[in-house]
Amino acid sequence: MRGAETAETAETAPGGAAGGTVPGLTALLTTAMAFSMMQLFLIGALGPRLVDRLDVSETLLGLTTTVGFGTAAVLSPAGGRIVDRVGPRRALVALLGVSAGALALIGAAPGPALLLVAVALGGLPQALANPATNKAILAAVPAPRRGAVTGTKQSGVQLGAFAAGLPLAAVAGVIGWRGAVWVAAGASLLAAVWAWRALPADAPPRSAAAPLAPSRAGGAVRWLAAFSLFLGAGIASVNTYLALFGAQRLGMGPAVAGALVAVLGVAGIAGRVGWSRAATPGRAPWLPGLLAGGAVAAALLLAAALRAEPLVWVAAVAIGVFAVSGNAVSMVLVMQRAAPGRAGRDSALVAAGFFAGFALGPPLFGLLAERGRYGQGWVLVAVEFAVAAAVALVWALRERRTRAGAPA
Repeated sequence: MRGAETAETAETAPGGAAGGTVPGLTALLTTAMAFSMMQLFLIGALGPRLVDRLDVSETLLGLTTTVGFGTAAVLSPAGGRIVDRVGPRRALVALLGVSAGALALIGAAPGPALLLVAVALGGLPQALANPATNKAILAAVPAPRRGAVTGTKQSGVQLGAFAAGLPLAAVAGVIGWRGAVWVAAGASLLAAVWAWRALPADAPPRSAAAPLAPSRAGGAVRWLAAFSLFLGAGIASVNTYLALFGAQRLGMGPAVAGALVAVLGVAGIAGRVGWSRAATPGRAPWLPGLLAGGAVAAALLLAAALRAEPLVWVAAVAIGVFAVSGNAVSMVLVMQRAAPGRAGRDSALVAAGFFAGFALGPPLFGLLAERGRYGQGWVLVAVEFAVAAAVALVWALRERRTRAGAPA
């Protein structure tokens, strides 16, 4: 990645890149994505402990997700504009620093009120994550490699789920849940220092009045945002309640229930990398519908686990491979269509739909979970994924007709 002056020109070169790369850029972007949502994965993985020890009800557990992602959805459009103006280095350092602060507040929370404040603060890193990392990729990575790098960095979100569900949940068993959250806060702060030292300085902030190229993504952004809304609603419900489902209905201990989140995370890493590599320009429009269709089957397997417990592990893997991968493919699609200087803004609009779904899904599921109706909750998730699949397939058909009607 060259100096800051190349950040914008790299986006203007069709299929080009800025030239040299920052050593470890992919690892840094993957880490940033992991910490952008770490606080919510930790709340999900530590859900059984929070319900028992912090006077958090099942409905309030879902509300934490609503507050965090609701904040992210509101801030995402502004976050995209900010990243387009100030550059990826400043945005990534801010993302990791604020993540550290949000995690530290969760660790210090004496009750639900401060917990909600902390997850609201955690909405800012989520709003910055996709615009900042996508812009860094467009500035530094040659076009043929962008799909693979995008899939890898998007898998960072699931790396965060794995870290919350296995090592940090294990640490919580030794030093307590607060200690585990503080360990995560310290790691995020170290990552902020890494970003500051590793990335070249950004260009001076661009004036708000500076003109932007019109979006080449056109209607694709709106369709992908709608797809992401329903996909996010289903994924958020799984992330928030999977461990609690294992503990309350399947008789698992807290550590084993947390391992379900880790399994989902590992499967999501593999799925995001694999499907993003497969998202070539001709094939990519069909993948979101295919992945959402697979997610419907995965959600129904969760409902079936009430009668056959081992199916919950198969379902966790399938959610990672299909549902979680859909978000990575949608980001590849946005980057394939991003106009010069608009990568942050277009990415943020799609992310806003995803975050809005994350805000809406868990409270609806929580109303059922509090009454012990997990089977109905997983059916609701299947319906949300089915709507996402329908939206994606309709858009893909429109894209095919548009291409067929285009002049040679």
